[in-house]
Amino acid sequence: MVPCSNNNGLDRKIWSMKTKTCMKIPWNIVLFSCVLLFYISPKVQVCRGQDYDIDAPPPLPLEEEECNGIFLSYTFISRQKAFPRLKNASAQAWAFKSTATVMNTGFDELKAWKIFIGFQHEEILVSADGAVIADGDDFPAAVGNGTYLSGYPQADLKTSVETASDLNQMQVQIPMTGTQFGLKPPAVPMPRTIRLENDGYKCPNPTRRGSSMHVCCAKDPKYKAREEKSTKFSPRRNGDLSFSYDVLQASDSNYLAQVTIDNKNPIGRLDHWNLTWEWMRGEFIYNMRGAFTRKKDSSECIYGEAGQYYKTFDFSAVMNCEKRPVIVDLPADRAKDEKVGNLPYCCRNGSLLPSTMDVSRSRSVFQLQVYKLPPDLNRTALFPPQNWEVDGVLNPHYKCGPPIRVDPTEFPEPSGLQSTVIAVASWQVVCNITRPRAKHSRCCVSFSAFYNDSVVPCNTCACGCEESDTCSADANPLLLPSEALLVPFDNRTARAKAWAKVKHYPVPDPLPCPDNCRVSINWHIYTDYRTGWTARISIFNWDDVIFEDWFGAIVMEKTYPGYENVYSFNGTKLPQLNNTIFFEGLPGLNYLMGETNGTNPKRDPRVPGKQQSIISFTKKQTPGINLARGDGFPSRVFFNGEECSLPAQLPLRGGQSRTHVSFLPVVFLTVVIWGLH
Repeated sequence: MVPCSNNNGLDRKIWSMKTKTCMKIPWNIVLFSCVLLFYISPKVQVCRGQDYDIDAPPPLPLEEEECNGIFLSYTFISRQKAFPRLKNASAQAWAFKSTATVMNTGFDELKAWKIFIGFQHEEILVSADGAVIADGDDFPAAVGNGTYLSGYPQADLKTSVETASDLNQMQVQIPMTGTQFGLKPPAVPMPRTIRLENDGYKCPNPTRRGSSMHVCCAKDPKYKAREEKSTKFSPRRNGDLSFSYDVLQASDSNYLAQVTIDNKNPIGRLDHWNLTWEWMRGEFIYNMRGAFTRKKDSSECIYGEAGQYYKTFDFSAVMNCEKRPVIVDLPADRAKDEKVGNLPYCCRNGSLLPSTMDVSRSRSVFQLQVYKLPPDLNRTALFPPQNWEVDGVLNPHYKCGPPIRVDPTEFPEPSGLQSTVIAVASWQVVCNITRPRAKHSRCCVSFSAFYNDSVVPCNTCACGCEESDTCSADANPLLLPSEALLVPFDNRTARAKAWAKVKHYPVPDPLPCPDNCRVSINWHIYTDYRTGWTARISIFNWDDVIFEDWFGAIVMEKTYPGYENVYSFNGTKLPQLNNTIFFEGLPGLNYLMGETNGTNPKRDPRVPGKQQSIISFTKKQTPGINLARGDGFPSRVFFNGEECSLPAQLPLRGGQSRTHVSFLPVVFLTVVIWGLH
């Protein structure tokens, strides 16, 4: 029925489709119908067919909507003045809160995401939920020069296509807390930049709007990825040192893991290595084979969460319950021990040599039984430890990245059958050597030459200095007579002052501090003739520790092609490293002995352990080199993998020394001054 057009008063006329006429309805019936409809209308449910917007999430910002790649954002939330309250605004500390977001808006899954946040206000990062510091540093961490963050536990970000736009799998939000200095309100302490660090992506400069900044990182069309076989997880990566954390057996409450350490750097090395990591989910080590922990203490388990859950567990047999255990290698005499050893590549006393010396000794292996806590009581709930760190006695400093899930490692069948055993799950940790900072080396170099009777010694505080009022940490070292190289620094002072008096060299007051290095190397240009030249290298050990299977390496920028031979060592060129010559002790002479007493200990100074050899070069492949101008001195020197501190000066002809600067400005200035006269 439809209404008629000629309604009068309160009565209503309705057109009847059946009789084809207008029917008059009294006003009281119309009123009753309206009241009835009013009461029942809230109970009427409307059926919406195929309405997809009922549970739709709120719309994304326009920048994210238009990004085809990886969208990054950083939002500063708040800050408050921290104690102590200072009048100096630049020194005042502020506690801040912020959030970073990484979202995959492209077509390709982002594996093992890694971002850089360019903090610039002396920030100290106290926490970052959903991420770890990529180089393994602990919180709180000084990040005033910026920091790299990697995902944990969500390391991979899937695409919208494969997750039906599930933001929980596509993005990660990282709430951060920390402390920053200076920049009082209303200024906002924003980082200078944010960017994605994964290979194959290119990020423009971020856009900042008030207290937030964002950037869309797209696929780099010029990037050519290496052809690798398709893998379910991230491909294995190259680095100076590689750890493989392989779960071999898994049950609901515990699992057996094997850790394999591979030295990939041709001049890298570890001696008496110490490995640490951080358990993130309350795990503890029940027992180990091939290695042991420095501390055997179950108190943290008994009085912690582990003791509350494993109420009837005998923790006296537990090896370690620390959140950050220190793990060391077993000595060689335990290699065949059925209880704690008997593993391939185990029990090397912490020595890990480069493959250039011995491939079979460039790997180390140990196993550990790990117990878990709720809510991870499931055989598939496997999480590797984070924040890996490793160091040695006199070795390079390594920076380690986070564990990255890789395809399970394949092992040969232990029984000898022609079959392969596949790990339950595997992760890789890659560590790379970092160059030592000034005054933080562990070895140093001195320079000398046949045409100059003064030795340019190791730099002041080359291997660090403690605060002292009796010496200067910034003064240049005093030039020495050659015989002074054979005596400890404490016995050189009188010789150095007497030499300065003879040569009319200035003597600073206070005198320079010692180099404090346990190993020093002298590079001496021995001869220079028409068709070639020679150098003598001397290695001094000022410590009581004996260096077994020692090695060294030098980088010769201009004279490398002319290398001929090293006579008292085994020497070889390393084509994979630019202009690098590698040398080690001959069989039977591979020990660098420690410091010993002199002939008369009450009168004579202690004598360092010493190894020495002549190195010959030809000029046929390097015509025009000038040894005295620096071509005959190495640009980098390594001992047992550690890069040594080089002197700031070079010995010159005529009894002087000079720094590594160009002579052209000096010559030009001399000509100008001469012209004025």
